[in-house]
Amino acid sequence: MRKAARILAAALVAATASVMVAGSAQAAATTTGEYVALGDSYASGVGAYPYDPASGDCQQSPDSYPRTWAKNHAGWTLRDMTCSGATIADVRSKQMGALSAETKLVSITVGGNDVGFRNIVTACLTGTDDDCQFATNLGAYYSRTQLVDDLAALYTDVKAKAPNARVFVMAYPRLVDAGTGSCGVITPSATRRSQLNFTADNVAAGISEATQRGGVKFVEMRLPFEGHEACSADPWINGVDAAHINEIFHPTKYGHSVVYTFMLQAETDLH
Repeated sequence: MRKAARILAAALVAATASVMVAGSAQAAATTTGEYVALGDSYASGVGAYPYDPASGDCQQSPDSYPRTWAKNHAGWTLRDMTCSGATIADVRSKQMGALSAETKLVSITVGGNDVGFRNIVTACLTGTDDDCQFATNLGAYYSRTQLVDDLAALYTDVKAKAPNARVFVMAYPRLVDAGTGSCGVITPSATRRSQLNFTADNVAAGISEATQRGGVKFVEMRLPFEGHEACSADPWINGVDAAHINEIFHPTKYGHSVVYTFMLQAETDLH
């Protein structure tokens, strides 16, 4: 874990080195402002418990990537609109009202619940092989069709409501390691793991296409988590714990506060 943190830190230094040659006026223009965080459980920090009691069912963690990034940037004011279980429609109706011309930074992680994250995970953990295959194939198809249209429209509208903001779409990692390691109280077969990751790859492809249409920045999260998915020897994603059902296949505290935050930091430094 400590070695991984050092690798991430070293990579961040390398990734941001080119930014340091920029003029001080340009740097000053991006050191303060309003940051609005939008999205679902991957944005609110589910998996990095305990949660802020004031957030209720939205389960916002003090170690979520929006809150960690904001703690590291004292000049920024965070409006954390994230909520566990949020869909694209929820972001539109319950979260986008925080956006304005004053907003300078927006992060978004949403779409997994529209694809059917909970149903897919349930089918692959407790259903038959056919249940898992049907759910993952349906999720993959949706990800390459309707999800693209819905997200592209959302990103376009976010830009319209926050015309002065940089918009970063923080995507999802693959959920499970392809090996044979234990996942906890339930360990899916290699075939089911492959199906889960097949859907994750299609979700990532759909989100990426939507960001191109919407003119916002796609931030890849599969590579940063590679080798550290759930069920791996050193997981940064929670496995199957009966005491923490909502946290299954969500990033750990380290996954949220270090890995996701690292990627947002790198992007905000470079763009």
